[in-house]
Amino acid sequence: MGHDSASWAVPLVVSFLAAGGVQGQWPQFRGPNGSGVDAASGYPMEFSPSKNVIWKKAVLYGQSSPVLADGRLYLTASDGNQLMVFCLNAKSGQELWRRELHRERPHKTFKANDPASPTPAADERGVVAFFADYGLAAYSPDGKEQWKLPLGPFKNFYGMAASPILAGGMVVLVCDQQRDSFLLAVDRTSGNIRWKVERTGAPIGWATPMVFRPSGNPPQLIVLGSTRLDSYSLSSGERMWWMPVGSGGSLGTPVASDETLMVSTLSSNEPWMPTFDSALAKYDKDGDGRISQREFAVDPDLGEHFGWIDTDSNGQIDAREWNEARTMGIGEFGAFALRPGSAQGKIEPSAVLWRFKKNLPYIPAPVLYQGVYYMVRTGGIITSLDAATGRLLKEGRSSEAPGDYYASPVAADGKIFLAGEEGKITVLKAGGEWDVLRVNDVGEEIHATPALSGGRIYVRTRSSLYCFGNLADPAK
Repeated sequence: MGHDSASWAVPLVVSFLAAGGVQGQWPQFRGPNGSGVDAASGYPMEFSPSKNVIWKKAVLYGQSSPVLADGRLYLTASDGNQLMVFCLNAKSGQELWRRELHRERPHKTFKANDPASPTPAADERGVVAFFADYGLAAYSPDGKEQWKLPLGPFKNFYGMAASPILAGGMVVLVCDQQRDSFLLAVDRTSGNIRWKVERTGAPIGWATPMVFRPSGNPPQLIVLGSTRLDSYSLSSGERMWWMPVGSGGSLGTPVASDETLMVSTLSSNEPWMPTFDSALAKYDKDGDGRISQREFAVDPDLGEHFGWIDTDSNGQIDAREWNEARTMGIGEFGAFALRPGSAQGKIEPSAVLWRFKKNLPYIPAPVLYQGVYYMVRTGGIITSLDAATGRLLKEGRSSEAPGDYYASPVAADGKIFLAGEEGKITVLKAGGEWDVLRVNDVGEEIHATPALSGGRIYVRTRSSLYCFGNLADPAK
């Protein structure tokens, strides 16, 4: 399972330099190709609402993360039945324009989600946003509508949250749901569908795809699902290879280093729910062999998740629905490295280089930076692994920043930034034996992943968007 780290040295350095993409661009969820890494320097270690603030802008609530392209910052939000796309001047915070879409089919969204959870994607031609209650919409840098593509309705009890990406002249979007999951590619210029493929065996999920470019092979889309990891041809959508994984929801996005993919999933080897017979004994008060919403509501932990299990929405949970929920995502899980080569069809276990199963996050994606693989989970627990071997380097805690973590870690300038839900952002000194340099408190909850660009950190809180920079540097 291990691998000689020496052979990775040069490819790792090259890939990390490339991971930052074009300096100043943070074009999608987690930046260039979802890597979470920026190549610029000069990022501040200390910042707060009263320190190193370049600008602050009041914004409507939304869980989507900010993105940047060509000096413009884009983000989305919702207000009642209006879905919104904003464009700000990244240097000054001045709002340049906003556009609104009417929610054609508003539906109840689970409390942990919201109508503007997916992060938009941007380039020099503007921005493309996805709203589950509308579909895709593209705007030019000056706010002119380029095209719209209505999609849905979707069936995902927890709401849709996977973000679109721009690749190969297309907008690529994963729509995993309780039935009829699919992967879609749309022409970036016209909005016409280039290809669409069904994703069988892919129930609800929220993972954003990434582009994998192994040498000697055409570019591939890597898509993490709740039961499998899939590779598709970027140009045609044809499935190239797949491997079973255990994932309790498939969140975040994989990362890559040269010929190697790295993935993190949290699941179990055994069902975490009781058998259906046990559930009937506990909940089925009228003895009809099914569980109604009223009967299930008494459960303090699962009661509010009834709609996830009741996949046909008839107000009753039967044995089939219960067993599907009970076994979803069971299988091989953990943080692991995979070298698929020119594989076709099902990947054999021998392709897995290493696997690690401790301190796994559920929502935050990992970040791979300077040869080290970092994960952060609830409680401020931080784990670093050797990217080449999977060897544990350090596990510890940001003791001043406990609580939940929804934002994914990002890295630049020899630092790792970890944003907690309570509004505290831990700055680590990068390295296998990482150290906490500073814990900064912005004073308001954070769900969105920060954006990094040119030495500036863009942090979205519940009601504001901050741009932090090192004010000691005249260039900032």
